[in-house]
Amino acid sequence: MNQQKGFTIIELLVVIAIIGILSSVVLVSVSSSKQKAYYARSLAEFKNINTALELYKDDNDEDFPGDADRQVMPLGLESYIAGGVWPSAPWPGSYYDWDNWDDPEDSNSRIYQISIRFCTSGSNPVCTFPNTDWAEGFDQDSALYYCVSGSCRAHIDQAISHRGYCVNCPN
Repeated sequence: MNQQKGFTIIELLVVIAIIGILSSVVLVSVSSSKQKAYYARSLAEFKNINTALELYKDDNDEDFPGDADRQVMPLGLESYIAGGVWPSAPWPGSYYDWDNWDDPEDSNSRIYQISIRFCTSGSNPVCTFPNTDWAEGFDQDSALYYCVSGSCRAHIDQAISHRGYCVNCPN
């Protein structure tokens, strides 16, 4: 009698299930690592943009450039940013934004901050929020932001308490 040696269907299913479990663990780990890399990149770019803004301010009678729309480099900052190009924000669908606002709570103060916006502007914004704890509950007016000076916030039309995440503000 000639018996063939091989795997039973049960053994094959067990191996396939184990491979499926391991690949899902790897995917979760890769996704988490990608979010951490995006965040680390944003911190480095915030600092680089802030340095460019400080250099601009030193050369322009201690004034920062005017407010700029998201994805648009503030006027006059070209020679202070590496390559003269406003960077793309790390997360897919996100944008850097320079905010130079009158402080709504103090008419003698201004708010200067660099923000990452996760929604397009307009009446029907498209939002792509990071899959992280700090972005939980974000809406179209939320942002990840680096406070240069003033009472920084997620959006000028919202209270300071509106959902956002400041990377350099004291807790």
